[in-house]
Parts: sequence; C-alpha cells; structure tokens
Amino acid sequence: MASTLVSPPVLDEFPPLPLEEWEKTKDTLHLYLQVVGKIRLKLMPRRNHWWNVTLYVTSRGLGTGPIPYKFYTFECEFDLIEHQLLLRTSTGATESIKLQDGLSVSAFYLQVMKALEVLGIQVELLAKPYDNKSSIPFAQDHTHATYNPEQVHRYWRVLVTIDQVLEEFSGRFYGKTCPVQLYWHHLDLTVTRFSGKRIPVKPEASIVEKDAYSHEVISFGFWPGDNDVRFPAFYSYTFPSPEGLDKEPLQPKQATWQDANGSPMAVLNYEELRLLDAPRQALLDFLESAYQAGAKLAKWPVEELTVKPLQAL
Repeated sequence: MASTLVSPPVLDEFPPLPLEEWEKTKDTLHLYLQVVGKIRLKLMPRRNHWWNVTLYVTSRGLGTGPIPYKFYTFECEFDLIEHQLLLRTSTGATESIKLQDGLSVSAFYLQVMKALEVLGIQVELLAKPYDNKSSIPFAQDHTHATYNPEQVHRYWRVLVTIDQVLEEFSGRFYGKTCPVQLYWHHLDLTVTRFSGKRIPVKPEASIVEKDAYSHEVISFGFWPGDNDVRFPAFYSYTFPSPEGLDKEPLQPKQATWQDANGSPMAVLNYEELRLLDAPRQALLDFLESAYQAGAKLAKWPVEELTVKPLQAL
C-alpha cells in the first residue's frame, strides 16, 4: 500500500485569536454548527446532561460522530482543512458542501437538508438559532455569509491544542466525567467533573438546566468570546457555588475570579496565556487550581477521586 509522508508544519501551538478580527466569520460558522448540531439533537438517543447533542474536535475539524438512522449510521464533519461539510453513511454514500465566503446560513441550511434527502435521511428540525444573538430562522438568514478560511482554520487549530489539554486533565479524575465536547449553543469546548451527589433542581429552571445541573459539577471550558466577553478565554465554575470560592488562589497569576450571574467564575484570558513561556502547563495549572478551589470548599472527596500514576498503584 502506497503512502505519502508529509512533514508536519511548524505551527504556533496557541496562535492569536482576537475576537474583533474574525467575529463576522465566527458568527456565520456558529450558525452553521447550530444547523448540524440540531440534526444530532433530533436523531441521537438521549444521554445524561445533554451529552447526545454535542460536537467533537477531529483530526480535520469538528464532527458529530456516528448518528444512528434506521439500520445504519451517518455522520457530519466540518473539514476545516479542505473547508467543506462532509456527510458520510456506513453504507458508503457521501455528500459534501463547500464552505466559502458568501455562503449564507440560508443557502447552507438548504444544501444540508438536500444532502440528507439524497442520502435517504429524513429529519425535521426546529430550524432557528438557539440561545444565539441571531434570531433569524435558518432558511431566511441571508445576513450571515462571511467565511474566511484562514480564520476558521486558525480557530480549529486552537481547539485542537485545547482539546489535547482537556483530555489530559480529564484523565486525572476517577469520578464521572463528560467527554471533551463542544456545545454548539454557546460555542464552548468543555469538560465537566461530577462529585456524584444529586442536588435539588429549581422548579423554575428551564428543561436544559434541569438536566444539565441535576448533580454537583465543576466545569471547565474555552469560548472564543461573544457580545458580553470580548476576548477568547478559559473558564471554570463550581455548581452549586460554595461560599468563599472567589477567595481561593488561582494559577497562573493572570487568572482571576469574575462574577457570572451572581456566582464566581474563574477566568483566564487566552491572549494572556499564549504569551507565557509554557502556556500548555499554565493552562493545566489553571484547570487544576480552579478544580482544587471548588472541590475543597464543596467538600468533594478529592484524594479518593484523584488518579494516581501507575507506578504508585
């Protein structure tokens, strides 16, 4: 079998990602992701805490993973190297949609639905954005049509690195942990740890919150910035938030506690992290310090839940 050896390019592990520079492209990409995310939401069997609706970082972009349909499976993957959406089935059938500047959300949505039809997949979506600054139904959205391939590729490269770090951090915990996954409603790449303790759910909570916050959690993530937070950042929060959390130390020194709807959230500006001498280790330090702060005050069995090195077993 012939193979082609290609030397990997030397890339900045944490490239710059200023929000203002690519915000129009980000807003369009976000809505593309919501279209595909809603397909997964509709067809995947339910999993706890909405793990059935998320997308995943892949070696070429972002994807759904296999989605069951009748007697086979299919998947959707945003190939952010070749800049196309690939739809593949376990029967061998494929369809593709080119991602390019000028492709409106309306055109993208209609092409996706047509591709599914060609593949024999029938799905009815609530075809409008969820919890997004845009409220235009997908089929009518001719406004969002900016797609800069270099900017999208750079964002994906950032996600690849962060996904690796979150996977490493996730492996240090023996308790229930979600996959490293991208929630397409807020565009945040996350991993969440659970103490195992169930907590009362507020009757006024939304259906999303009732399943997302049915148990104690400490969550960690990255988002590229939005209308409220005008810079890409890492975050962590403990729910329910214990008293005195914002008094606990964080690493590195650039990390701070900020108010988020009345509760402390640990925040580390991505642009500040990337300028540090050892940004990957600094990110691990941030995640660990935020976890230790929340777990200690919430009285989690920290020692019991800590994965030991194999030589220490």
